Amino acid sequence: MIVKEEFLSRLRRYFSLNLYEVKIWAALLSRGVSTAGELSDIANVPRSRSYDILESLEKKGFVIMKLGKPIKYIAVPPQEVVERVKKNMKQEADDKIKRLENLKDTEVLDELNTLHNQGVELVEPSDKAGSLRGRHNLYNHLELTIRSAEKSVILMTTTQGFIRKVEGLKPVFEQIKKRGVTIKIAAPLTKECIPAIKEISGIAEVRNADTKARFCIIDHNELIFMVLNDADVHPTYDVGIWVNSPFFAQALADLFEMAWNEMKPAKEIVKV
Repeated sequence: MIVKEEFLSRLRRYFSLNLYEVKIWAALLSRGVSTAGELSDIANVPRSRSYDILESLEKKGFVIMKLGKPIKYIAVPPQEVVERVKKNMKQEADDKIKRLENLKDTEVLDELNTLHNQGVELVEPSDKAGSLRGRHNLYNHLELTIRSAEKSVILMTTTQGFIRKVEGLKPVFEQIKKRGVTIKIAAPLTKECIPAIKEISGIAEVRNADTKARFCIIDHNELIFMVLNDADVHPTYDVGIWVNSPFFAQALADLFEMAWNEMKPAKEIVKV
């Protein structure tokens, strides 16, 4: 059986299989029906492992064991496998979500919070800093930090960054807005931003910025700033820095406010 390694790697990612499983499955697909011994030879997988692998594939819905001797295995049509895997993944995800939801009402979460609070008390403010790698991690921490805001959130971002933040963080903005937190967002606005401006209208004040920058200031205490231009970097390699420094955050907030007063409101730049 000649199957490209790249193809096998893609199958592993899509179907969450290990290397031996994907090799045996591909071998069985090429034969339709076969014995464990034949499949181990075709797939170049140790015979001692082939039965365990086929049993695992059977439980996952990839193969069917044929009655009779010698024992043979039948390949399930790929389209049916896709549907079964989708169903299993959804069930697993639902089960995990349910367990995490139930965790809220247990002593486990109380103990975790106690441990965290005790640890925080021992941390110096200057130690509350770190690097964030990958846009997914950046936005997760950004959401966490914004949700804790008590007075103000200042955001300076790019055109695409503005659109992404409205799409991904609008529910958080709505929550903190109800608590009386002021939200100011500055970005280079274009016609492409019109839907996002309409969506965030009434929640945050948006103004047009001529300067490209990427940072967020929370309550003039915490600061998250991205060191790369999002137009020039793949999301996986995006990098941000988080610091808890009232002195630095206040200084940057003061500079922002000076520039903010010179910026034109979104409605004057882009007719909405």
